[in-house]
Amino acid sequence: MKNCNVCIVIPVFNESMVIAHVIQDIKEFGYNRIIVVDDGSRDETCKKSKMEGVIALRHKINRGKGAAVKTGITAATLLDAEIIVTIDGDGQHNPADIEKLITPILDGTADVVLGSRLLTTKDMPFFKVIANKIGNLVTLLFYGLHVSDSQSGFRAYSKYATSKIDTKADKYEYDSKVLREIKNNRLRYIEVPVDVRYTEYSMGKAHKQGFVNGIKTLVRMVWGMLV
Repeated sequence: MKNCNVCIVIPVFNESMVIAHVIQDIKEFGYNRIIVVDDGSRDETCKKSKMEGVIALRHKINRGKGAAVKTGITAATLLDAEIIVTIDGDGQHNPADIEKLITPILDGTADVVLGSRLLTTKDMPFFKVIANKIGNLVTLLFYGLHVSDSQSGFRAYSKYATSKIDTKADKYEYDSKVLREIKNNRLRYIEVPVDVRYTEYSMGKAHKQGFVNGIKTLVRMVWGMLV
């Protein structure tokens, strides 16, 4: 299963402290086709990524998580990847779960597989559970698709799915806009439970999707519905 044409895309911003470990962790599970997209970091994220022998791309300016994911997916498509997995670059996601995400695509039962942190919330801080449930409700109201974790960045896409998903969203609202694309293009999707590893580092990042960024994301989603 691990020998199939799977490409891992990691969008990153100022993750020089952990990116090498994240890459090594993924490689330990047999996934060596890795694309890191540095979204205009001010540290040595890109340099440290290159030192790990992966494809490292870099935006000259910070454009947003969605833009970094789209750049990575475009690059993976050019490499003729059959399955593309997106995973966050802060070490929260467990690469052991990649197999869970790609299996339904390999079996031909899904076009998109969404990793959900809320199918089991035992390790998730209470405020994040509430914030994610609000995000899920907003996504349902705006886009008509109900999922348990609309903001998860840990996802797998078939080649067919990436050819259909088309959104101009560049920032955190990208994850929700993808759900709109799934519905509009009638893509087959399922959710699978994934492990989440909250650390002092990941919870302390200034650029994480917190309350203020959540409000900004909501505003952009509303604006996108009006224009």
